[in-house]
Amino acid sequence: MLAADLAWRLLLAAGLGAAVGLEREYRQKPAGLRTNILIAVGSALFTILSLQMTQGVGDTSRVAGQIVTGIGFLGGGAILRSGDSIHGMTTAATIWVNSAIGIAAGTGQFALAAFATALTLVVLAVLPPIELYFERRAGWPDRHRPPTDR
Repeated sequence: MLAADLAWRLLLAAGLGAAVGLEREYRQKPAGLRTNILIAVGSALFTILSLQMTQGVGDTSRVAGQIVTGIGFLGGGAILRSGDSIHGMTTAATIWVNSAIGIAAGTGQFALAAFATALTLVVLAVLPPIELYFERRAGWPDRHRPPTDR
């Protein structure tokens, strides 16, 4: 592969990771801009290295499988339990999908990576108000206010 192609793959991963990270930063979530860029770039880099190291002699999917495992561990660290509530599930899922976007960019699947990023941003930006509407309609307590005495 040409050096320019490899650089483009890493830059694309960084840009797409930044798009997801900006949304997380805007919502003041723990895994923000830098974290999401690093996740996407790291996943793309490991994927590129896997493709380079196994040219015709090995299974390229093995590294991708290890990326998924490692990112799962990282996402697990983002999930917190406090009493009856669990926080960080969306952050963990965002870390996971952002890694997949990095893998797609690393394999040269540019359109797939871009579409997955757009879809992820739609889910993160459009669905929260819809969820809140249905929660209020069902009479659930407001999840954004601290609970009163129980």
